[in-house]
Amino acid sequence: MLNALRYSMQGFLAAVKYEAAFRQELMLAVVLTPCAFWVGQSGMQITLLLASLLLVLIVELLNSAIEAVADAVSLEANPLIGRAKDLGSAAVMLSLLTSLLMWLALLVNRLHPFL
Repeated sequence: MLNALRYSMQGFLAAVKYEAAFRQELMLAVVLTPCAFWVGQSGMQITLLLASLLLVLIVELLNSAIEAVADAVSLEANPLIGRAKDLGSAAVMLSLLTSLLMWLALLVNRLHPFL
């Protein structure tokens, strides 16, 4: 288990060091985490808000892994590698949209509880 934890930390630190998009999303999560305790009105709502932030980070890590493997396989133009990268990017976009919708729904509920 210690080796698994070490490998996980190496991956996390590599994402912070080499992946600009991950750094941006991580900073957004750091800023929004305290906000979740104001926007969420129950433990379940706070958990959903925080889970949506973690979802974005998880999907970005997977996308970065796909891109790293694709670049290791070949730097030449390849339609399948391009498609794999595009699919990973689409997954990140959908996770961001999911998170945004959760935050908007709960923020509207917080500001206008009778809507």
